[in-house]
Amino acid sequence: MNPKTTKTIYWIGAILTSLWFGASGFFELTTNPIVWGITQQLGYPPHFIYILGVAKVSGVIVLLIPDKFLRLKEWVFAGLFFDIIFAFASKFAVLGPAATADAIVAFVMVTVTYLSFRKIYG
Repeated sequence: MNPKTTKTIYWIGAILTSLWFGASGFFELTTNPIVWGITQQLGYPPHFIYILGVAKVSGVIVLLIPDKFLRLKEWVFAGLFFDIIFAFASKFAVLGPAATADAIVAFVMVTVTYLSFRKIYG
């Protein structure tokens, strides 16, 4: 794959990932009843939901700054993977396998974006 294609895939993935996790973080910080209801149904306490929201919004900001903070972006990707893995496991355990579809889609999206990031920045 040529470098231009890799960069295009990365930026499409970074934008989609930022929209996904940025919206989620925003809804967590603004106590959206749907997001909060599901998260509390999974057993997470309110203070954790705020922390998650701050982490997601901060991560999205870092992710969208071009060619800067590369080491920090690695940490953002790690945090996203942890979030997805915990969301999958929690939903699987509490709500059942059908509720994990969004986590699977997020995992694929973030994985492709991360692999593109690694190809570009080595």
